[in-house]
Amino acid sequence: MPRIRSLQASDSIDELTLLLHRAYARLGKMGLNYTAVDQTPEVTAERIRGGHCFVVTEHDRLVGTIVVQPTYADNDCEYFTKPGVAAAHQFAVDPNHQGTGVGRMLLARAEQWAMKSGFRELAMDTAEQATHLIDLYTRHGYRHVGWVQWRGKVYRSVVLSKQLA
Repeated sequence: MPRIRSLQASDSIDELTLLLHRAYARLGKMGLNYTAVDQTPEVTAERIRGGHCFVVTEHDRLVGTIVVQPTYADNDCEYFTKPGVAAAHQFAVDPNHQGTGVGRMLLARAEQWAMKSGFRELAMDTAEQATHLIDLYTRHGYRHVGWVQWRGKVYRSVVLSKQLA
């Protein structure tokens, strides 16, 4: 039975990085150079700093993760700097667990964290070519609110946001 919790100091950043690599491999094969396709454990740790990382475990193995970040003071994505908007990133579900509810569990926890922390919206972005992800987020109440071109990326990202109750 999958269990969600906050990332703990005893969790392996190396294992978390390998989970990200597995989850983002499909996107990498599409020619999309998402950071999580091949990031180092140091980059994984850096991307967690300043945010709150949730993980899903099953039989003591990491099978999903998401980082929710308070509003950025400065960011290439202007939407992520809007007052009252938290951002989700580094969202991944092990390919063997996709379609089992792990992703829904992570999104719900990120939204809950954002609401309890006083945010009115949770925003995220994904490559415009990743239509399967855009469709998934749309089904969960996210709407298209803009675009961003991240430095060094070969794709333009769709910015999606959800109003929180």
